[in-house]
Amino acid sequence: MMRARSGGLRGWLPELAVLCTLIVAPIVFPHLGFSTDLLTRVLNWGLIGLGFDILFGLTGLLSFGQAAFFGVGGFVSAYLLVSHTIDSVWLALAIGTVAAGLFGLLVGWFAVRRIGIYFTMITLAFGQMAYFIENSPLSDYTGGENGIPGVPVPVLGFGAHAIRISAGMPMYVLFALIFFLGYVLARRIVGSPVGVILLAIKENTGRVAMLGHNVPAYKLTAFVIAALYAGLAGGLLGSFQSYMPPDAFSLETSGQLVVQTIVGGAGTLIGPLVGAAVWLWLRDNLQLIPGFAILWKLVLGIAFIILVIGLRRGICGEIAHWWNERRNLAAAKAAEAKTEAIEAHNIDAATKPVAPPKDVRLTLAEPMTGDSDIALEAKSLARHYGGLKAVDGVSFKVRRGSIHAVIGPNGAGKSTLFKMLLDEVSPSSGEVLLFGEKVTGVGVSRAAQLGIAKSNQLNQLFPNLTVRKNLRIAALARSRGPMRFDLLRDAASIPEVEEQIASILSLLNLVERADTPAHILAYGEKRRLEIGMALATSPNVLLLDEPLAGMSPAERVATCAFIRDIGRSRTVVIVEHDLDAIFELAERITVLYEGRLLADDTADEIRRNPAVQDAYLGGLHAHEPA
Repeated sequence: MMRARSGGLRGWLPELAVLCTLIVAPIVFPHLGFSTDLLTRVLNWGLIGLGFDILFGLTGLLSFGQAAFFGVGGFVSAYLLVSHTIDSVWLALAIGTVAAGLFGLLVGWFAVRRIGIYFTMITLAFGQMAYFIENSPLSDYTGGENGIPGVPVPVLGFGAHAIRISAGMPMYVLFALIFFLGYVLARRIVGSPVGVILLAIKENTGRVAMLGHNVPAYKLTAFVIAALYAGLAGGLLGSFQSYMPPDAFSLETSGQLVVQTIVGGAGTLIGPLVGAAVWLWLRDNLQLIPGFAILWKLVLGIAFIILVIGLRRGICGEIAHWWNERRNLAAAKAAEAKTEAIEAHNIDAATKPVAPPKDVRLTLAEPMTGDSDIALEAKSLARHYGGLKAVDGVSFKVRRGSIHAVIGPNGAGKSTLFKMLLDEVSPSSGEVLLFGEKVTGVGVSRAAQLGIAKSNQLNQLFPNLTVRKNLRIAALARSRGPMRFDLLRDAASIPEVEEQIASILSLLNLVERADTPAHILAYGEKRRLEIGMALATSPNVLLLDEPLAGMSPAERVATCAFIRDIGRSRTVVIVEHDLDAIFELAERITVLYEGRLLADDTADEIRRNPAVQDAYLGGLHAHEPA
């Protein structure tokens, strides 16, 4: 898996390793059957693979349309040079790269609004359309099936002192330099706030949106980055072989890129380069073996099936996984042992008394009404599914700075109501106001930016990321807004975000578990982290959906104390089946029954309400404990 850069020289070790490999490759690899031209082709595939790995390995978006951007970059550059519209190879490369990026922006705008196989099919469709357009309507410019011959090579310098970068070692050096710079840039992107959020999108897309990030915009960013890398690689291909081939647009090119990335190791950046080296070496050398000239594709396919089955993370992925497991073995065992101790003895570290943390507040949404005493208001909310009225005309107000509970038996409509408060579900009628501003219809990300956050009944964490990184993804949403193009900034270099994370870790009592992957935590710790992620967005109103569900008695006590601490600084709305906890925590309670509002009053009045006792509490009388 790609990792953000750590401080000091150690953080630059991958770049140094790649640089050293590029330097020694033309000396060592020819003895293994790699010619200089073959190494240059490997670098060209590795360059397009850098962008594709950001899209696929980092963000989790599988595209079969990269050949379209590869071809656009190559043919635009080649046409400009061969037609003498532009004489500078460098300028033509820049224009071709930008053209590929703009085409990627167009394709991505359609594609990123779909997920899974639908995203992949859209990219495939655009790739095939580009192949058709190149071979038919635009054949006068692209040469159709003949391609564009006579593409000039780059030149360094001017006039009589200009140096042509010819085939062989000079061209390898150029490609190696460009690949290295592309790799350094890709590493910076991976370690930036944008890269961190792209990885989170791969882990749990819905949760990223719920925290306030603009998921389609981030996906589109990754898509355009991949298109730019592909366009640059396409432009370089024409200059390398003095010919821009028509198969640059073909589906085989996209498929080969996918296979190379999977074999080399998706999510490693260097994996596509290694996969390309293996692919091209086998392709060229299998054809030299007597009897394999015709069957080389069959043998190549069998070889890659074996590689994929035997190395499911890819070559570089397996190496990185082994190294990380070995390096973090002691810490992982200690974390797992602590989790087992917590669960075996039915204890929770949060029961230990801690000093109140420093309250670090990032910018919050400002109240938009003169009646600032009302933080959240539901007005005649209804949600109908055909003839089923899950919620039917519910209205209530939540006072600013209070802990407000919503209770009701199973099927009363609590979960649906909560989803409408954050605009996860659109109401059939009615609206939700946050400090007088309508949030209904704005979408879950915009609602989060306005100041509503929600913890889920079922944990929605980023399980393979550490506790600290989970909180960082949440805190970045408030600090940076729904989207920001800070591609070169270290994600851990924003002071106010790191202060927020430290404060939340202290409040959650997870300081000692900050660098533990979320999936290793005990259940109670996961529940606190779920709440902490919502809290890290610095909301005005915090929605807690059954925060005590599945907890042990010790965990319930700790979490109730935690909720009280939260309630001192912001408005809390809670749905919970534990009525003892609700009557202890809530100042005011709204009761739902069969989707309708049954009662809305103080906790003491709700406890004595005959209608609530009969309909919800099963006929309990006022003198009986709830």
